[in-house]
Amino acid sequence: MAWALSEKIKKLFSRHAMDEDFFDDLTDALIEGDIGAKNAMELVDALKKECTEQHISDEQFIMNRMKEMLLAHIKTVRLQPEKAKTNIWMVLGVNGVGKTTSVAKLAQWYDRQDKGSVVLAAADTFRAAAIDQLKIHGERLGVRVVNHQDGSDPGAVVFDAADAVRAKGGGLVIADTAGRLHNKENLVRELQKIDRIASQKADAGCYKKILVIDVTTGQNALRQAEVFNEAVGVDAVVMAKYDSTAKGGIAVSVCKELGIPVAFVCTGERYDDIAVFDSAAYVSEFLGA
Repeated sequence: MAWALSEKIKKLFSRHAMDEDFFDDLTDALIEGDIGAKNAMELVDALKKECTEQHISDEQFIMNRMKEMLLAHIKTVRLQPEKAKTNIWMVLGVNGVGKTTSVAKLAQWYDRQDKGSVVLAAADTFRAAAIDQLKIHGERLGVRVVNHQDGSDPGAVVFDAADAVRAKGGGLVIADTAGRLHNKENLVRELQKIDRIASQKADAGCYKKILVIDVTTGQNALRQAEVFNEAVGVDAVVMAKYDSTAKGGIAVSVCKELGIPVAFVCTGERYDDIAVFDSAAYVSEFLGA
């Protein structure tokens, strides 16, 4: 990752003693890393109290304690469809975050585990480009795509995709949904309708709602997560665009403030540019330690 908190901390050590200015600047560095002001202040206050009480000024100790504190807030989840059952995963996210590409990456990931088990549902029916994009991904991956005409009922698409999976004895429906936050009320109603259908069509315990966030957007991603979580509930997050100058601290905010775990990170445009989220590796990379 291009941005490393450790470099900023090293500069703080070179400029400051362990005084108020050091901890203030450390708070600013964490906020810049997209952890969020409230979380940064709480973290630094706890760290400052510990260092003061124990008379600690060692850089490595501070880095290790920060790593432990961050890890305590991060939640992870392993998403695994159940064999011989109808699994439905509704993929959420605002337009432009890399949602449809992430859907394709997930499709390849799980199709490799169980060939022919994945069906894509083009449930963003109000954007012809979204349907066409998903169909192209399906062709390239050799994965079936269920789609209806532009402007059709997205819930009906998910309904038909679920029937297709059930007819062959089980599998995984990954549904690409709309993400027009500028028309929030309509979007929420639409997603809630799909949510009702998916929850009825999936086997017990086999329905998940997965949110894709663009980590380069910082705290905007947290606001988006709040909207989708309030609308239908979110079971897991996929962190997209984790490859540029992303600071990545948004994972701490989403996990700590909303209690939503992270499942995957996406690091590029290729279908293979996806990996299971590793909290220890994430924190080490974030801190550069």
